[in-house]
Amino acid sequence: MAEDPCRTLSDAPMRRPQVVAIALCVLLNALDGFDVLSISFASPGIAKEWGVDRAALGIVLSMELIGMMAGSIALGALCDRIGRRPTILGCLAIMGTGMALAMHAGDIATLSAFRLFTGIGIGGMLAATNAVTAEFANSRRRSMAVAIMAGGYPVGAIIGGSIASMMFAAGHDWRSVFALGAVATALCIPLTWILLPETVSFLVHKRGPNALERVNAVMRRLGHAAVNALPAPAPGGSRGGIGQLFRPGLAAVTILLTLAYFAHILTFYFILKWTPKIVVDMGFSPSSAGGVLVWANIGGATGSLVLSLLTQKLPVRWLTIGAMLLSTAMVAGFGHAPANLATLSVIVAIAGFCTNGAIVGLYAMIAHAFPTALRASGTGFAIGVGRGGAAISPIVAGFMFQGGIGFAGVALTMALGSVVAAGAVFLLRYEERAALAG
Repeated sequence: MAEDPCRTLSDAPMRRPQVVAIALCVLLNALDGFDVLSISFASPGIAKEWGVDRAALGIVLSMELIGMMAGSIALGALCDRIGRRPTILGCLAIMGTGMALAMHAGDIATLSAFRLFTGIGIGGMLAATNAVTAEFANSRRRSMAVAIMAGGYPVGAIIGGSIASMMFAAGHDWRSVFALGAVATALCIPLTWILLPETVSFLVHKRGPNALERVNAVMRRLGHAAVNALPAPAPGGSRGGIGQLFRPGLAAVTILLTLAYFAHILTFYFILKWTPKIVVDMGFSPSSAGGVLVWANIGGATGSLVLSLLTQKLPVRWLTIGAMLLSTAMVAGFGHAPANLATLSVIVAIAGFCTNGAIVGLYAMIAHAFPTALRASGTGFAIGVGRGGAAISPIVAGFMFQGGIGFAGVALTMALGSVVAAGAVFLLRYEERAALAG
């Protein structure tokens, strides 16, 4: 019987090249975090320069999120067909181009189109890096690795937002935010080309010409022994596509994970997208508003780290439910915050801790729940359709504000998404052992 290289990677201690590959995924997710939130940092300057009202601004804030929906679904499925590495490189090219184009937008419609295009690359990146992290990590560290990878998102927002705030304070305008994102994205392309091999799990399941040689080349690069032959394909294991996500045994998992992601992300993006504009409307400068959003992401990064460590001792499912319920309380409480920078920073930091902690918990469950042949497709679908919550969140909040609903009412309404998400996770069941085996 042929040795299964996927099982070898799952059971053996992780080697340095595996850690490097996962660290690169953390960096790429950090890049995603800044690219997504770049429009949030830029929004006060855009609104002032172009005279944009809150309803129109909400639409602009949602454009890359709509692109992320399409990118997650389409490029997630593509990732299961052509591979993790080429998909990531293609996503970086899309993201870098979109950020560079946004610098030259002269009106809302053009900027919206460029942000939509950028979002396609970001969405595909999220699906691909989740799969790569799960497939390079061993079974003991998989949940923690995925949680740490997801924690790169707020770290990117912290670093990028801090730089953006300094640039604003130095007199640069909102276009400099997109310039920063374009340069950072371009630098990640050669890093990915050099440091990231294709995953063994994808090569084993995809097969194709010279599959054994390609698998062994990666195994040797990772510091593991080569194998003499590949194991027999699992029955139906090579079948992919969105339809397979709704086969018996996976349909309920797919639906509940998608619902949970949709509902919680609605709450999550209310904080991330509207905080700078809300703080500016309280009478503070754009640089101060950017600083408050940085604190939200400091809380998010801390929440990611704490949850990743707790996954070694406690079930991810219950940790995620607890974080979601705390998210509801904190986001609703944000609506009653006084116009004080220190108080606002503390509240959004705690809200970021809870909301992002729940997000990384969902990422870990998604990585476990789908088999290798469907991992990127499943991740892409759950995140892609779930991004509908992200896409409508700024729009719904914008129209609620425009309709005269007060800050407290809007915050309470948007906070309820996390309650719905907690209910979906409570109902979720999946066979983790089968998923880990790929």
